[in-house]
Amino acid sequence: MPYAKRGTPDFLPLKRRLRSNMTEAEQRLWACLRLRQFHGLKFRRQHSIGPYIVDFYCQERALVIEVDGETHAEEEQILKDRERDRYLESLGLCVARYQNRDILMNLDGVIEDLSRRLKTASTSPTPSLQRRGKMVADSESSPL
Repeated sequence: MPYAKRGTPDFLPLKRRLRSNMTEAEQRLWACLRLRQFHGLKFRRQHSIGPYIVDFYCQERALVIEVDGETHAEEEQILKDRERDRYLESLGLCVARYQNRDILMNLDGVIEDLSRRLKTASTSPTPSLQRRGKMVADSESSPL
């Protein structure tokens, strides 16, 4: 199992604040991941690894799940995300990224995609998720 470098203790107040102020998309995904509900795996939220705080982390599968909002579509943030992913992957971790709008409007599809990735041991990004389950309208999310 890959070793994830422990984050700095200075992150503790920030991690607590992030856990208290999760986005709606993070809350919905967390409701599916917490308490070993998802394939019996333990996930941590707002977990620090090296210089980063990741949204969700499963040590058993060396898996990081990132939930990206609209700012992650900006060029500068895309470059930062690539650098972050390279760092995490250099530790032997797999990174799966999902957009807020996909989680809010297609949570069943996200869960199905994540299950498929775990079964095939692949967490490379899927360009477009197949629509499944109940659609949830969100005034903040952009149309797909």
